[in-house]
Formats: sequence, structure tokens, C-alpha cells
Amino acid sequence: MSSLESSKYQVGVIGVGVMGEALLAGLVSAGLKGSQISFAEKREDRAREISKKYGAKAIELSELAGHSDVVLLVVKPQDLGALLDEVGSKFKSGSLLISFAAGKKTEFIESKVDSNIAVIRVMPNTPTLIGKGMAALSVGSKVSAEQITFVETFLKACGKVIIVGENLQDAVTAVSGSGPAYFFAFVEEMIKAATELGLSQEDATALTVQTIVGSAGMLSESGLSATKLRENVTSPNGTTAAALAKFSEGELGNLIKTAMTAARDRSQELA
Repeated sequence: MSSLESSKYQVGVIGVGVMGEALLAGLVSAGLKGSQISFAEKREDRAREISKKYGAKAIELSELAGHSDVVLLVVKPQDLGALLDEVGSKFKSGSLLISFAAGKKTEFIESKVDSNIAVIRVMPNTPTLIGKGMAALSVGSKVSAEQITFVETFLKACGKVIIVGENLQDAVTAVSGSGPAYFFAFVEEMIKAATELGLSQEDATALTVQTIVGSAGMLSESGLSATKLRENVTSPNGTTAAALAKFSEGELGNLIKTAMTAARDRSQELA
């Protein structure tokens, strides 16, 4: 994996909640020095915690905007407009803004800042917190190849990353952005059903979680498609076939498509 050790960029992080900290950790893991990172945080105890852990410096929002070559905007979609209204004119000339706000287009951000500011939009997901995230980035109209490489490098320290056209970002949100919650909901229901079949909560959890972890590992490492792996488990007229028949009767495919479409539509509403 490439490194940011030779990068001279000063990076500012606006929003050091759970995801903001994970991304800051990714910057450090990719080789950026803590002394090159600053962040804005109103809570003094949280600021001290982040500074001690990563060597980054807590500074005022306007100062961060004015001296950072790269700024990570890790804020809620509904807060992004007000933030840009406050500091949009203060960003360093030629700097790069990386937005992690669901639904908000690069065009919207560009309209709030000076014309020489570059914008990249990223949709991450929560496995970023353990270095196994999936991120998709889209570039605005003024982004350089060097800036794209910088963003790819630190996102790879948090997991995997792809580049997509911005018109596909709402679909990305429905797949990988919201996807962990679909997975956790399915696991919840498996554990619940297992206890109703007589297993203890402890055993039901152990059986379900390890089955999911092992299956995900096979999908990631075997080189086989999900379809082929499913077929390998499913003997004709066997137990697995009986279970999958119930999924089909309940129109699992249509349910998943409907749910993901709802997530896509909500992402579009947030624009």
C-alpha cells in the first residue's frame, strides 16, 4: 500500500465523532504525522482525548479552514450548509474539501466556497472503525490527480475504496453506506430465531456470529461468487433448500430491493 509519509499536506478534520476519529486514525495509519493534523472540537475533554491519542492539535474552526491543504467535513448532511455558510469563504486557496455527508453533492459544496477550492465526496461505512471499511469517492470539477491519490491512500488505510460517478453515490449509500445495518438486522433475527428453537442466547449468538464471519471470509477469499457458494451449501431437498424455499416464498429479493431503493431515495432527498 502506498503511504502518506512524504506528503506535506496540512490536514484539518471538522467533526471528530466516531467516524471522524476513525478517518483521522486512517490518516495516521497511512503515514501522515500527527503534527500535520488539526481538528475542530468544542468539547474540551474530547479535544484533549484526540490530541493525546493521535498527536493532532485542536484549533478554532476558522483557523483550521485558513491553514489546511485538505479538510475532512465529517458532519451530518443537515449541518453541512450552515457550516459552509460560516467558513466557506475562509478555506485556504487551492485546498481540497472532502465531504462525508450523505446526499450532499459536490456542486452544492462548490457553490458555498471560492472557485479555486476542490471538492471530493465520499460515502464510507462503519466498518471503517476497525480498518475494514468500504468507501466510494466521486470527484468534483476542480480536483487534481495528486488530490485523488491522497484521498485514495488514506481511505485504503481504513479498508477498501472505489471511484464512482457522482450520479451513483445515492446507490452506493443504499448498498455499502447503510448495508452494515441490514447485516446486523439479519443477525439479530437469526439469533432470535435460534433461541426460539431452543438454543441459549450465548450459544445462538456464537453459532450465528461465527457462521456469518466464516461465510464472509469464504466470499472474500475463495474467489467464488455468492451464487456458487450458496449452491455449494444447498443439497436438493435438504435442510438448506427447505430454508431457502421460505426465503423465496417471502420474496426476500423484492424485500431487499425495496429496502435499498428506500435508502437510495432518502439519500436523494438529503441533497
